[in-house]
Amino acid sequence: MKKAVLFTCLMATFSVALFAQKKRSPNIIFIYADDLGVGEIGAYGQQKIKTPNLDRLAGEGIRFTNFYTSTPVCAPARCMLLTGRHGGHSYIRGNYELGGFPDSLEGGQMPLPEGTLTVGKMLQQAGYRTAAIGKWGLGMHYSTGNPLLQGFDYFYGYLDQKQAHNFYPSHLWENGRWDSLNNPPMNVHRRLEPAAAKDADFEYYKGKEYSVDAMTRKALRFMQQQGNRPFFLYLPYTIPHVSLQAPDAAVQQYIGQFDEKPYYGQQGYAAAKHPLSTYAAMITYLDAQVGIIMEQIKKMGLDENTVIMFSSDNGATFNGGVDAKFFNSVSGLRGLKMDLYEGGIREPLIARWPGTIPAGRSSALLSVQYDMMATFAAIAGIPAPPNDGISLLPEMTGKRDQQAHRPYIYFEYPEKGGQVAIRMGPWKAIKTGVKANRQIPWQLYNLEQDPAEEKDLAAQHPQMLREFDAIVKKEHRPAHIKEWEFLDPKVPLANKE
Repeated sequence: MKKAVLFTCLMATFSVALFAQKKRSPNIIFIYADDLGVGEIGAYGQQKIKTPNLDRLAGEGIRFTNFYTSTPVCAPARCMLLTGRHGGHSYIRGNYELGGFPDSLEGGQMPLPEGTLTVGKMLQQAGYRTAAIGKWGLGMHYSTGNPLLQGFDYFYGYLDQKQAHNFYPSHLWENGRWDSLNNPPMNVHRRLEPAAAKDADFEYYKGKEYSVDAMTRKALRFMQQQGNRPFFLYLPYTIPHVSLQAPDAAVQQYIGQFDEKPYYGQQGYAAAKHPLSTYAAMITYLDAQVGIIMEQIKKMGLDENTVIMFSSDNGATFNGGVDAKFFNSVSGLRGLKMDLYEGGIREPLIARWPGTIPAGRSSALLSVQYDMMATFAAIAGIPAPPNDGISLLPEMTGKRDQQAHRPYIYFEYPEKGGQVAIRMGPWKAIKTGVKANRQIPWQLYNLEQDPAEEKDLAAQHPQMLREFDAIVKKEHRPAHIKEWEFLDPKVPLANKE
């Protein structure tokens, strides 16, 4: 009798444990590249740069082909990703820099304000442990933008984007504490004189401890520490944002494959003896980190309970020795970083969740990074707070009949002359140079027929242009600083004399 009771109790305990295991909320890992163009990984057509792990991630999940960042530069893209707001509603809309480049002047960017509801806070409230490891760009640790005050239980990496120009920094930050790395002080914006530069001069831009390796170590440790508790890991790596810096062994894999000449720093950022090889190596190195994360999840037995997603903050850059044309970095699209043309905002989105997301699929669903708040909420099984996005989970999981659709995606960007854009079905309307001329006309492109935005059809569709004007009035909210208010400023245009 006692044995039977004991057996019954053991079976009940096992059943409860099994039920708890099945009911555990899925882990969410969001890997965010920095200045990676939509065409720079193999799954999206890249021919010269090797990305086997990202290609496998796409092959084992879904890749989106009509996916956008919310805005074409670093800090506001991160703000919009984490708050679920588009460029007309976001608190941070541009790279508002504070401080300077030296360690002594580290000041970060405009901080998120107190009380901001981020995806981190949303998931904390749902019982998740949360970590941000990589580049923050939304305020220093002594400000309201401290990631520990903005929904993250753990932070490691760069708080200030300007410090992230150097992949061999003197330090990173861990929960508000300075974490020294084994690297000498370095001015990555120091130029070399082409006529006098020797091989040894390029060694100045190399250190001993690569920041990306430190980030990955911390990410692995965070995952290992969580036990049975679900976690959200936000991994905004700094690759391939210039400077061109990568470990020698990684660069060596590409040397000899390209016809290249040294870059001496004439367009800013670190000089590099093999700029094409270094850039390719950086992306392959990022890919290797994705592989390390995937392998760790497999070792922990969490494959079927972990969603891994990958995207980038904006299109490929135009400076620092990067040759976007050589690598076809934006797949022949118009524009680069800082542009609301397709090359500046079209991005990869890959999602893998074995057993839940069918493998080997692609989706042309019109989607954008401010959809992530709603998507993460759906993955966690909780209601989403008010936001500007839609959940992409039905599309990811093959339940297309349940997928919400939107009439348009709205973009607003105050820098590079002031730009606004709207994607509506196959149509893309865009205005540039709005700060100088608030009456500047719309450009209109049919992206299905003209993905490179070469043939302006605005004159043929006056009714659509009026509709776009109405959308801008509906979606725009006044910015809280005058530098970002270019659509409805309360001051006259600047005197052009």
